[in-house]
Amino acid sequence: MNTAQAKKANPRKGLSPRQWIKIDASGMYYKDLNRQIRGLAEQGARKFDLQNVYGQRYIGTNLWATERDKIRIRVHGTPGSDMGAFMDGPEIEVYGNAQDATGNTMNCGKIVIHGSAGDVLGYGMRGGEIYIRGNVGYRVGIHMKEYDDKIPTIVVGGTVQDFFGEYMAGGRIIVLNKFFEGNPPVRQSYFIGTGMHGGNIYFRGDVNIEQIGAEVNVIEPTDAEWKIIERYVHNYCKAFDLGERKVKLLKREKFWRLYPKSTRPYGMLYAY
Repeated sequence: MNTAQAKKANPRKGLSPRQWIKIDASGMYYKDLNRQIRGLAEQGARKFDLQNVYGQRYIGTNLWATERDKIRIRVHGTPGSDMGAFMDGPEIEVYGNAQDATGNTMNCGKIVIHGSAGDVLGYGMRGGEIYIRGNVGYRVGIHMKEYDDKIPTIVVGGTVQDFFGEYMAGGRIIVLNKFFEGNPPVRQSYFIGTGMHGGNIYFRGDVNIEQIGAEVNVIEPTDAEWKIIERYVHNYCKAFDLGERKVKLLKREKFWRLYPKSTRPYGMLYAY
């Protein structure tokens, strides 16, 4: 259904917010796809089911929605870069993998990826939640930040690549290192938290000193932090329909909290 068809179907009242609007994205230019989603949303549509997505960029970018007037997007295929960039409120669920810069400067909302994701996921993320069933690429969580009660959160079910949490200024990231995959060997990433000056990373498994940036300390989570970990792992299990028993088993696992030594790690490099 395109915008013209939607107007013809209900020219006065607009589209029902309960109706799932199916859009076949086969061969569709990314600007046309995003223009169609935005046009239908302006008419009242709130549920979008995107079929045959193949690299179209900026899906959900700059969309705004309140909690009571939620916009939901289901993506079948592989969305392109900057999915959910600057997003403020909607929810996106991807039945496949996602490319780079997912959730770029995202302000609010939720993204669920049933596969893996590329580099720079959550760049400058300011709020909301991102759940990745599998692995992520390089420089995930770079420049994440938080303000007052807005604490952006990323949960990675698999492994991470180098420069993870680089220059992180706020928020939280939980890395499960394939806890739900039968505990296979985990790739060791390096330069974790380089330049980090805010926020927390909760990392399952051993963390060696040569893996982390000089700006990072490593300690065990407190009881209060365990409650945070369990809450978001519960959300992870719910998002991917995993056994709730696994959440309790996490208590037996070794987690480390990575946090910055200073809020100004490079302060002495500047001249006054």
